[in-house]
Amino acid sequence: MKLRKTLTVTALVLAALAGLAYTNRTYLLLHAMGWGNAVFKPLLPNQPVPWQAGPAAASQPLAARPPNIIVILADDMGINDVTTHGGGYAALGVPTPAIDSIARDGVRFDAGYAGSAICTVSRAALMTGRYPWRFGVEFTPTPGAMAKLLPVLGNNPNQLYPLIIDKQKAAASRDFEDLGMPASEITMAETLRTQGYHTMHIGKWHLGQSNEMRPNNQGFDESLNMEGLLYWQQDDTNILNSKQEFDPIDQFLWANGRAAVSFNNGKHFKPARYLTDYFTDEAVNAIRQNRNRPFFLYLAHWGVHTPLQAVRADFDAVDNKADHRRRVYAGMVRSVDRSVARVLETLREQGLEENTIVVFTSDNGAPGYIGLPEVNKPYRGGKLTFFEGGIRVPFVAKWPGHIPAGTRYAQPVSNIDLLPTVAAAAGAKLPPDRTIDGVNLLPHLAANPTPQASRALFWRAGPYRAMRDDNWKLIVAGRPKKEWLFHLADDPTEQRNLAAQEPQRLASMKAKLEAHHAGMPPPLWESFLEGPVFIDKTLDQKVTPEDEYTYWVN
Repeated sequence: MKLRKTLTVTALVLAALAGLAYTNRTYLLLHAMGWGNAVFKPLLPNQPVPWQAGPAAASQPLAARPPNIIVILADDMGINDVTTHGGGYAALGVPTPAIDSIARDGVRFDAGYAGSAICTVSRAALMTGRYPWRFGVEFTPTPGAMAKLLPVLGNNPNQLYPLIIDKQKAAASRDFEDLGMPASEITMAETLRTQGYHTMHIGKWHLGQSNEMRPNNQGFDESLNMEGLLYWQQDDTNILNSKQEFDPIDQFLWANGRAAVSFNNGKHFKPARYLTDYFTDEAVNAIRQNRNRPFFLYLAHWGVHTPLQAVRADFDAVDNKADHRRRVYAGMVRSVDRSVARVLETLREQGLEENTIVVFTSDNGAPGYIGLPEVNKPYRGGKLTFFEGGIRVPFVAKWPGHIPAGTRYAQPVSNIDLLPTVAAAAGAKLPPDRTIDGVNLLPHLAANPTPQASRALFWRAGPYRAMRDDNWKLIVAGRPKKEWLFHLADDPTEQRNLAAQEPQRLASMKAKLEAHHAGMPPPLWESFLEGPVFIDKTLDQKVTPEDEYTYWVN
């Protein structure tokens, strides 16, 4: 009798717990990753980063050495965020003088493109100089568990078209940590190491989390890697947060995020302060340690990606007439510009400025899901679209004595061009036995430039594809089945779809697009998620059946 009573009580307790879990299933699913990280990847206190010290004295004068190379990559920064390319937030008291100074002292690329409208694919293009679908990287890694979480969080009520999730593909997807750029690809870091460069990565990687895909196995001697999703803890009174309740992904980031880093694949530990400033501190330390030898520094900021968090000083610098979300976002833009200023100041202080190449760009345009329609103006679309707002990005560079100050470059360029350009500057050979899609831009940026040959640029995410050929731009969507054709010289903001008026042009460009993609290998992992993205509306805005949209394949 006693045993039966105990079993009955136990069964009731288990049933109550099961019912409680079911009732709170959204909360449990939403927070599961954060809890797992807390248990399996405990966060240590901040630790000093032991950057390797270069030689105490230089073996040759600076001018005789290959140039130092610094690539600063912002995350999700819209072209209008930078004063050089647009209005930015100057009217709110937040211009970008440091980024602007790179253009003033070097070159502004007026038609600078990212390799994709999303992070992993764009970063793979930058690192290899190749279209990433040549080696199977076509989608950004997504955990299969998202197939369960996103339907629970629900679609935005303003959306007319549903998320499309293939649950079978999601269940069969490979482990999230194994999704990324193959180690067989030869990166910018590996290319520069052949010329004796010391190579360092600071910040976001997002090209795979397994040991073979991480920076230390992709050519970087040292890597301070971002391992969390927040810039700093949410409850710090010196931090201003902006949460977008209309965005399911934002909810996920806040629920699971923490500020965390690792060094050379070691244990996770806390950054010393707000992430953008911390990465900048360490970039300054890394430059100082390597002042007497050629180095390559890849400073890949998390800013200005969501979740939106700004330090109070940056927030206070924004005109208080702006709403809270804009003040936080503009403050984040300011923090990235302050970072660039400190890097440039350190180069001057160490006597390295005259022989250092500095590039600043972004991995893609700003997203509509932050609810700020001005970030990519005057261009349509944003992140997750192949309209100009999604792929045309801030793009400036300088190399004193080699790129004339104040150069304006009108020809289309892409982040696939960075590897062949810096390889040429360093005297390095391009990776053999593979197609390099980028071109060396240095001859076209010299005091007496040679004209750049016309070429087409391509973008791809499953059946959603685009190309720019001279001044013509073609976008082809699988869902909805639609084509857009624009003449960018006459219509730079893509207002007039000429597909119906230019049938011959449309046919020839479609043939060229198909020829480019013919024979490409299948993606390394399958997409199981497609979501609607409205071209001219942000996620918080009411949409109508007349609003143009595409489906992003991820």
